[in-house]
Amino acid sequence: MGKISEYYRSSENCPIRTVLDRIGDKWSILVILILGEEETIRFNELQKSMGDISQKMLTVTLRKLESDGLVHRTIFPEIPPRVEYKLTERGKSLLPHIHSLSAWAADNIEGIKQSREHSGH
Repeated sequence: MGKISEYYRSSENCPIRTVLDRIGDKWSILVILILGEEETIRFNELQKSMGDISQKMLTVTLRKLESDGLVHRTIFPEIPPRVEYKLTERGKSLLPHIHSLSAWAADNIEGIKQSREHSGH
C-alpha cells in the first residue's frame, strides 16, 4: 500500500475520519453556518433559527464543537444567566470549506435526487 492508503487506514490517526466524525452529524455544520452569519448568538436564538432541533441535541452539539475548539461559549453572570456562542478562529477557518460544500450540494442536489430515484434508493 502507498503512503496515502496507510494514512487513512488507521481510524485513530486519520484526520478526515476524526473531523467528519465530529462535524458530520445532522446539526454541527448548520450550527457553524449560522454562527458564521451571526457573529454571536444566544442559545434560544440559535435554536429558533435551526427549526426542529431539541434543546438537548443543540446543547450536545454545541458542547462537542466547543470541545474541539470550533465554538466559544460566554456565560454572563445575570439572572437568568445569559449565554452567547460564537465561532473561534479555528471555527471561522472551517467556514470557506463548508460554504464550498454547501454550494456543491446546491449545484448537484437535483441530479442526486434523480440518481436516487433511478436507483430506487
